[in-house]
Amino acid sequence: MEPIEIDEHLIGKKHPPFIIAEMSGNHNGSLERALAIVEAAAAAGAHAVKLQTYTADTMTLDLAEGEFFINDPENLWQGKSLYRLYQEAATPWEWHEPIFRRCRELGLVGFSTPFDATAVDFLENLGAPCYKIAAFENTDLPLIRKVAATGKPLFISTGMASAGELEETVSAARAAGCPEVVLLKCTSAYPAPPEEANLLTIPHLRELFRRHVGLSDHTLGIGTAVAAIALGAVAIEKHLTLSRAEGGVDADFSLEPAELKTLVEEADRAWRSLGRVSYGPGRKEQASLKHRRSLYIVADLEAGEVLTPENLRAIRPGLGLAPKFYELVLGKPVKKGVKKGTPLSWELLL
Repeated sequence: MEPIEIDEHLIGKKHPPFIIAEMSGNHNGSLERALAIVEAAAAAGAHAVKLQTYTADTMTLDLAEGEFFINDPENLWQGKSLYRLYQEAATPWEWHEPIFRRCRELGLVGFSTPFDATAVDFLENLGAPCYKIAAFENTDLPLIRKVAATGKPLFISTGMASAGELEETVSAARAAGCPEVVLLKCTSAYPAPPEEANLLTIPHLRELFRRHVGLSDHTLGIGTAVAAIALGAVAIEKHLTLSRAEGGVDADFSLEPAELKTLVEEADRAWRSLGRVSYGPGRKEQASLKHRRSLYIVADLEAGEVLTPENLRAIRPGLGLAPKFYELVLGKPVKKGVKKGTPLSWELLL
């Protein structure tokens, strides 16, 4: 697959992982804090900052009962109505332009997840270079067609979707004019337990859809994200907050800046470690060859003495015959006097 280019960043298996810092509602209602998150993402070495573009009214109804109220005691947002949650977490639309401008100043890709058609039009007016479809919208085919029609690269979270639903989603995006799709393996739980990350799906998704695949990660820490790189993930999305202790709707499962920096470094190290299928000594291993075990004379010998377990051993370094010849040379005489510490060679034997 050819790499995807977004604002001069290349995304693909032959390029370092594309690290996306998801702001979501971690601005805690402050533009100053939102801009500080952008600066923290840049300082940590991330490649992009992603927002979410919606209003509470475009997301749901202003009701606080039945299915519009979160009653699940295991839910991070238990006790809130959906409307109140989205009011609290939304990024005001008038903040988008200064946030994107700060991203450009710092060399970051600034983009967003639109949640309805009006958000797509708004982001197009801001010149968004790419888009993301959230897991909860990955079956909203009209929205996907609207975003795809922009012709911009599209990240799509796979959370909760069956293979059949993803086929409909990818087909709809392609048919509407978006050939550059990156699927983000996602577990839509907050936080997500690592045992439900199912990272082995990443290479399967790549084979099934012939598309680049990354990870939208809601697990705690960075272990799951780094493991995804080994399975071929080309992009990693993690939520970023300035401080979990300061709270916020997504703070509990977000990385702090120092942790994001570690993720950037370890993801790059994991990617560089993949290399290629290789056997035999590598370039840096050449100097280590001399420290292998080999056959050495370990006692002074006179001409004609035979080699025995008492005077011949496989030891380090590796300048003598290989240990595989040990049984073959036992009982053979040396043709001249040999000092202890001499590497055994065929030339020493009669």
